[in-house]
Amino acid sequence: MKLTLSTLRIPVGWLWGMSLLVVLGVALLTFRSWAPQVQGWVVTQIAAQKKSSSSDEHDHAEGDSHAGHDNANSLELSPQAMGNVGLSKDYLKPIQLETFRRSMTVPAMVVERPGRTRLEVSTPMAGVITHVHAVQGEAIPSGSLLFELRITAEELVETQTALLKTIGDLDVEKREITRLEEITKSGAIPQKTMLERLYAKDKLEVLLASQKEALRLHGLSERQIVEIVEKRRLLSSLQVMAPVPDSHDHEEFHLTDLTTIPVSYRRSGEPAPAIRSNKRDEKEHLPVILQEVFVHKGQTVAAGATLAIVYDLSELYIEGHAFEQDSDLLAKAAAQKWGVTAIFERAGQQVDRAANLELLYSASDVEVESRIQNFYVRLPNKLTRDVPSPNGQSYIEWQYRPGQRLQLQVPVEEWQNQIVLPVEAIAQEGAESYVFQQNGRHFDRVPVHVIYRDSTQVVIKNDGSIFPGDIVAQRGAHQLQMALKNKSGGGVDPHAGHNH
Repeated sequence: MKLTLSTLRIPVGWLWGMSLLVVLGVALLTFRSWAPQVQGWVVTQIAAQKKSSSSDEHDHAEGDSHAGHDNANSLELSPQAMGNVGLSKDYLKPIQLETFRRSMTVPAMVVERPGRTRLEVSTPMAGVITHVHAVQGEAIPSGSLLFELRITAEELVETQTALLKTIGDLDVEKREITRLEEITKSGAIPQKTMLERLYAKDKLEVLLASQKEALRLHGLSERQIVEIVEKRRLLSSLQVMAPVPDSHDHEEFHLTDLTTIPVSYRRSGEPAPAIRSNKRDEKEHLPVILQEVFVHKGQTVAAGATLAIVYDLSELYIEGHAFEQDSDLLAKAAAQKWGVTAIFERAGQQVDRAANLELLYSASDVEVESRIQNFYVRLPNKLTRDVPSPNGQSYIEWQYRPGQRLQLQVPVEEWQNQIVLPVEAIAQEGAESYVFQQNGRHFDRVPVHVIYRDSTQVVIKNDGSIFPGDIVAQRGAHQLQMALKNKSGGGVDPHAGHNH
């Protein structure tokens, strides 16, 4: 019978044990041949592991979130260097996707609001200047006293005299009617006489009403007319008040009401009227500037003479100068209610930007020679200085003034979800554009694709080079680029520029 493993029934565990003993025996016999190679491999692996661990610890100590830095495209800045470049917290912000409006830039100039900025203070009647209260250049509240005049207008004097005579005649008729009432009842005089007196009284009342209207047209208020009637005294002097800008909540016969009119009149010694703001705009009126004074004490002025010029600079217009072919773009911007940005250049290369200004309207004609179409933008103004002087007067300064030159950026197209950065955040080198991404104390240079650029902003393509949330330097990119080039250029040759 043939013997096999199955017939012998040898346990499998024994077979594995016998095989292990054979392998150990062979290894012991050949130890000197393979031991040095194995030992060298183990030492090499341990050294490589130590080097990798040392590199990781160094990167972690530097605060770098990456495994390492590419020295050719990374720049380490000290806090002092960041301050020199101007990289404050305001210029190290995470990138956000935002709506960008592509704009066209046109020249412009600050101009007055016609009929609102320049106000003339005049007198509707002849007189002699008895006092000048305000000083040229001074800031004055609306409704404050400017001039006092002694009235010499014959027409006003005659109208007031006629009014007083009519009032006297009317009083006589009323007393006569009261006397005749009892006599008429007794039949001593006929009824016809009583009716004639009543008719005469009605005629005097009509004449009195017409004379009051004449005084209103001369510039007297209701309170002044009532005072003339009650005190039976003529108005011999008037006071001219500073105008209240944009106050139009009066009726035709309230044009000279002390609280609402541009030029008000009151008798000497009376308190100044309370200034009432426009009902459509309850905000307090800002002071106006007495730009020019044309009269002096003792001067005789005729009716309608201009006494002074007052400027209200609380709101101005910007007159933009666009080309004829840009009219459709202006109409689109106005229809979409896109805000216009005004750029003012200041001393020291500073730029003052006023954003989200309202485009009001475009001119209805085009200039024949220049082919320019003007359009107008609302410019709210604000005070930059308001300090009273020791003599009690006040002088103010406004941020914007008529005649200033500027540039207007008018939106013509809107792009959604774009990466928008200031133009100072881009460094240009040939065809390449770079931004510097903050990475701890390092700034890594990252190439980007600029799809649009204007004088102040750039739009970067969202292609994965940088992501929303990344922090990039939003100014000083050109300085960082120069520092990086100097770093990669090595040390300066001590023999440069010398011949031996």
